[in-house]
Amino acid sequence: MTAVTIQCCAPIAREPLSETDAADLAVMLKAVADPVRLRLLSMIGSHAGGEACVCDLTDAFDLTAPTISHHLKVLRTAGLIDGERRGTWVYYRIIPEAVNRLGALFAPLTEPAPRSVELELTPA
Repeated sequence: MTAVTIQCCAPIAREPLSETDAADLAVMLKAVADPVRLRLLSMIGSHAGGEACVCDLTDAFDLTAPTISHHLKVLRTAGLIDGERRGTWVYYRIIPEAVNRLGALFAPLTEPAPRSVELELTPA
Protein backbone atom coordinates (compact mmCIF):
# COMPACT_ATOMS: atom_id res chain seq x y z
CA MET A 1 0.00 0.00 0.00
CA THR A 2 1.10 3.53 -0.77
CA ALA A 3 -0.08 6.68 1.02
CA VAL A 4 -1.09 9.49 -1.31
CA THR A 5 -1.90 13.01 -0.09
CA ILE A 6 -4.89 14.63 -1.76
CA GLN A 7 -6.72 17.88 -1.20
CA CYS A 8 -10.16 17.61 0.37
CA CYS A 9 -12.83 20.24 0.07
CA ALA A 10 -12.89 22.83 2.83
CA PRO A 11 -16.17 23.07 4.75
CA ILE A 12 -18.46 25.91 3.71
CA ALA A 13 -20.30 26.22 7.02
CA ARG A 14 -19.32 26.28 10.66
CA GLU A 15 -22.55 24.54 11.63
CA PRO A 16 -25.82 23.49 10.02
CA LEU A 17 -28.30 26.28 9.33
CA SER A 18 -31.09 26.88 11.81
CA GLU A 19 -34.64 26.59 10.55
CA THR A 20 -35.02 30.39 10.68
CA ASP A 21 -31.74 31.06 8.84
CA ALA A 22 -32.62 28.49 6.19
CA ALA A 23 -36.03 30.11 5.64
CA ASP A 24 -34.50 33.61 5.41
CA LEU A 25 -31.79 32.51 3.00
CA ALA A 26 -34.29 30.55 0.89
CA VAL A 27 -36.23 33.78 0.28
CA MET A 28 -33.04 35.46 -0.96
CA LEU A 29 -32.07 32.48 -3.09
CA LYS A 30 -35.54 32.35 -4.66
CA ALA A 31 -35.27 36.06 -5.43
CA VAL A 32 -31.97 35.68 -7.30
CA ALA A 33 -32.99 32.42 -8.98
CA ASP A 34 -34.70 34.43 -11.72
CA PRO A 35 -32.35 35.59 -14.52
CA VAL A 36 -33.91 39.07 -14.73
CA ARG A 37 -33.59 39.63 -10.98
CA LEU A 38 -30.05 38.30 -10.94
CA ARG A 39 -29.13 40.72 -13.74
CA LEU A 40 -30.85 43.61 -11.95
CA LEU A 41 -28.93 42.85 -8.75
CA SER A 42 -25.70 42.72 -10.74
CA MET A 43 -26.47 45.97 -12.54
CA ILE A 44 -27.30 47.78 -9.32
CA GLY A 45 -24.22 46.45 -7.55
CA SER A 46 -21.86 47.38 -10.35
CA HIS A 47 -23.34 50.79 -11.12
CA ALA A 48 -21.10 53.83 -10.60
CA GLY A 49 -21.67 55.37 -7.20
CA GLY A 50 -23.17 52.19 -5.78
CA GLU A 51 -26.74 52.95 -6.75
CA ALA A 52 -28.78 52.90 -9.93
CA CYS A 53 -31.84 54.82 -11.01
CA VAL A 54 -34.71 52.69 -12.21
CA CYS A 55 -34.43 54.73 -15.43
CA ASP A 56 -30.95 53.21 -15.94
CA LEU A 57 -32.24 49.67 -15.45
CA THR A 58 -35.33 49.46 -17.63
CA ASP A 59 -33.60 50.01 -20.98
CA ALA A 60 -31.45 46.89 -20.55
CA PHE A 61 -34.50 44.60 -20.77
CA ASP A 62 -37.19 43.91 -23.30
CA LEU A 63 -39.78 44.08 -20.52
CA THR A 64 -42.44 46.59 -19.50
CA ALA A 65 -41.79 49.04 -16.67
CA PRO A 66 -44.37 47.31 -14.42
CA THR A 67 -42.56 43.99 -14.90
CA ILE A 68 -39.22 45.55 -13.96
CA SER A 69 -40.89 47.14 -10.94
CA HIS A 70 -42.22 43.75 -9.89
CA HIS A 71 -38.74 42.20 -10.08
CA LEU A 72 -37.26 45.09 -8.09
CA LYS A 73 -40.00 44.65 -5.48
CA VAL A 74 -39.12 40.95 -5.12
CA LEU A 75 -35.44 41.85 -4.58
CA ARG A 76 -36.43 44.54 -2.09
CA THR A 77 -38.83 42.25 -0.19
CA ALA A 78 -36.05 39.63 0.01
CA GLY A 79 -33.88 42.27 1.69
CA LEU A 80 -31.23 42.36 -1.04
CA ILE A 81 -31.77 45.95 -2.21
CA ASP A 82 -33.17 49.18 -0.86
CA GLY A 83 -34.56 52.16 -2.72
CA GLU A 84 -35.05 55.86 -2.27
CA ARG A 85 -37.46 58.05 -4.23
CA ARG A 86 -35.95 61.25 -5.60
CA GLY A 87 -38.47 63.26 -7.52
CA THR A 88 -40.11 60.97 -10.06
CA TRP A 89 -37.37 58.30 -9.98
CA VAL A 90 -36.38 55.61 -7.49
CA TYR A 91 -32.69 54.93 -6.90
CA TYR A 92 -31.72 51.42 -5.81
CA ARG A 93 -28.67 50.17 -3.94
CA ILE A 94 -27.55 46.78 -2.74
CA ILE A 95 -27.69 45.96 0.97
CA PRO A 96 -24.12 44.67 1.41
CA GLU A 97 -24.81 42.63 4.56
CA ALA A 98 -27.57 40.67 2.84
CA VAL A 99 -25.57 40.01 -0.32
CA ASN A 100 -22.51 39.03 1.75
CA ARG A 101 -24.65 36.65 3.81
CA LEU A 102 -25.85 35.00 0.62
CA GLY A 103 -22.31 34.80 -0.76
CA ALA A 104 -20.99 33.30 2.47
CA LEU A 105 -23.08 30.20 1.79
CA PHE A 106 -20.72 29.27 -1.02
CA ALA A 107 -17.36 30.52 0.25
CA PRO A 108 -15.07 27.97 1.95
CA LEU A 109 -14.17 28.81 5.53
CA THR A 110 -10.53 27.75 5.14
CA GLU A 111 -8.16 26.29 2.62
CA PRO A 112 -8.66 22.60 1.85
CA ALA A 113 -6.86 20.39 4.33
CA PRO A 114 -4.52 17.73 2.96
CA ARG A 115 -5.34 14.20 3.97
CA SER A 116 -3.69 10.90 3.38
CA VAL A 117 -5.45 8.07 1.66
CA GLU A 118 -4.17 4.54 1.44
CA LEU A 119 -4.26 3.26 -2.11
CA GLU A 120 -3.30 -0.15 -3.34
CA LEU A 121 -1.24 0.31 -6.47
CA THR A 122 -0.76 -2.62 -8.79
CA PRO A 123 2.30 -2.67 -11.04
CA ALA A 124 1.64 -2.13 -14.75
